[in-house]
Amino acid sequence: MTENTYDAIVVGSGISGGWAAKELTQKGLKTLMLERGRNIEHIKGYVNAAKDPWDFAHRGGRTQEMITNYPVLKRDYPLNETNLDLWVNEKESPYTEIKRFDWFRGYHVGGRSLTWGRQSYRWSDLDFEANAKEGVGVDWPLRYKDVASWYSYVEKFVGVNGSRDGLPQLPDGEFLPAMEMNVVEKDVAARIKEHYKLARTMIMGRSANLTVAHNDRTNCQYRNKCWLGCPFGAYFSTQSATLPAAVATGNLTLRPFSIVTKILYDKDTRKAKGVEVLDAETNQTYEFFAKVVFVCASSLNSTWVLMNSATDVWPEGLGSSSGELGHNLMDHHLGVGAAGTIEGYEDKYYYGRRPNGIYIPRYQNWMNDKRDYLRGFGYQGGASRQGWAREVAELNIGADFKDALTEPGLWKMGIGGFGEVLPHHDNKISLDKSTKDKWGLNVLAVDAELKENEIKMRKDMAGDAVEMLEAAGVKEVKSYEGNGVLGRGIHEMGTARMGRDAKTSVLNGNNQVWDCKNVFVTDGSCMTSSACVNPSLTYMALTARAVDFAVKELKKGNI
Repeated sequence: MTENTYDAIVVGSGISGGWAAKELTQKGLKTLMLERGRNIEHIKGYVNAAKDPWDFAHRGGRTQEMITNYPVLKRDYPLNETNLDLWVNEKESPYTEIKRFDWFRGYHVGGRSLTWGRQSYRWSDLDFEANAKEGVGVDWPLRYKDVASWYSYVEKFVGVNGSRDGLPQLPDGEFLPAMEMNVVEKDVAARIKEHYKLARTMIMGRSANLTVAHNDRTNCQYRNKCWLGCPFGAYFSTQSATLPAAVATGNLTLRPFSIVTKILYDKDTRKAKGVEVLDAETNQTYEFFAKVVFVCASSLNSTWVLMNSATDVWPEGLGSSSGELGHNLMDHHLGVGAAGTIEGYEDKYYYGRRPNGIYIPRYQNWMNDKRDYLRGFGYQGGASRQGWAREVAELNIGADFKDALTEPGLWKMGIGGFGEVLPHHDNKISLDKSTKDKWGLNVLAVDAELKENEIKMRKDMAGDAVEMLEAAGVKEVKSYEGNGVLGRGIHEMGTARMGRDAKTSVLNGNNQVWDCKNVFVTDGSCMTSSACVNPSLTYMALTARAVDFAVKELKKGNI
């Protein structure tokens, strides 16, 4: 094998890229994984994982300098001093907001697999069939039966804790023992079950945190510091799971600081021959060659790569022949819910800091619960007791104040909605050729917003939350609604969707670019709709499935 030539190239090292690298190397392919940012080594690279709040200069908060330097990240909770190095330098990597879009990115080995929320749910045919039944977007080119075995395959490796709840709209998986609800959550769940006669149900969240030792990884220590990197390997990430597996094969080459600027397209063979890379440290350009390319750079960045590729054949980029590349941008809309206090549990507490919460699966537009909008939402949340940081209204100084804070405060219960966003052609990204990043590359412009369907849904996300909590005995329930801005869910999806027809989609049912059969896209950009559950488990399943297909096609000589 000549220098710079491999069997496969993987662009990106996050959840999807890690899975692509693992599967390709384990199937015997010499694989190059390219990451635009720095390397972060497992354990050694988690520099703040063992720190306590008082070990940080500002107790984990944010400074005025940080607020100035991170105008996007400051819009929500990610901006703080505990893991600032896991987020993009916004001055080096800007983007253009035609409409406000909160894009929270992580450019380093592992990507956002180091900071994801770990909620892991399967889709059902309620999700895969919705577009076709409602005449929205295009039909998914697959159904649950096509992905079910791949969900099982990835769950067994990842380690997902959960209960087998028997819910048709939320299929059960291959679970490790579930984490437990606390005493208040158990009682609230029982009251919801009784009040709604099983039409609505509250279950324990299903998360990619190990509840028992698994695949040479240690079980969760209930520290709830996952966003700092886990030195125990107790939650799934590229570093803790897929990267070690790929490295163990001897078939992986990892190259950080490698910005893939385009896919190299051969007009004679109508296939990709490799990729062009800009070294982020030296600004030198390199070419790497392979038989197959997996693009897993995260939704918007993967589409950016396609848009910059083969422009001499397709002016709008590789995969643009349908006119859909860059369109149908989705996310989950959130920031709406309710919370209140609950009495009668003053003698009860809980153990540790559980890095998981409860989940109320979608029940809207399902069975007999019809609404005046399409699709629906689920809730995430939980119950907890106030700690020492709470305010005591009657006391604000002195010994009595200190004494009051030695005891836990009120029990509170809250739930927040995660709603589905429909695919709209005019929710889109494009290249802003008037603005460059640190490396002189065109940045993305984002032009997307919530539409009428989502705005209608948000009213019910608040109203239903109040109704359910009050039915469960929660007191002083108040609803809340934050900014309904796309990007805030950090679940970017679409812009290179799958479909059944090359005229209306970018990818076929195997995540293969219609216009270039040896290029596969398996991250969130491939999504045809967004459902209302966290999407990462589906990315993993689709990636493993696509690699299996690609390797079989390679062996047959078809690609």
